[in-house]
Amino acid sequence: QVQLQESGGGSVQSGGSLRLSCAASGYITSSYCMGWFRQAPGKEREGVAAIDSDGTTNYADSVKGRFTVSQDNAKNTLYLQMNDLKSEDTAIYYCATDHETVVAGQTLVPGRYTYWGQGTQVTVSS
Repeated sequence: QVQLQESGGGSVQSGGSLRLSCAASGYITSSYCMGWFRQAPGKEREGVAAIDSDGTTNYADSVKGRFTVSQDNAKNTLYLQMNDLKSEDTAIYYCATDHETVVAGQTLVPGRYTYWGQGTQVTVSS
């Protein structure tokens, strides 16, 4: 059974940094595409960053140059390093994966993923 558990969220001031973690069990993270998504109050869930099984990464334009997605295969864990945080980054952040191949160009589409974590809150104050 696939299980994903996010951690590392919290409250920071604008310009600060956080590192989110997503611990996976029930499958091998390096074998499948994994993504980070976020949902702010009153808004739809949106893709933030993704890393495919071949290491290819993809980022939303709003976070390019500030966020970095990576994974530790030995720990079966996905990470999202978030630097220079802004108030508009405030949201609940989720990690997700799927056992089917996620087509390149769709790795930031929430509907392409089946398995989701419970989310972790990130709050950035100005």
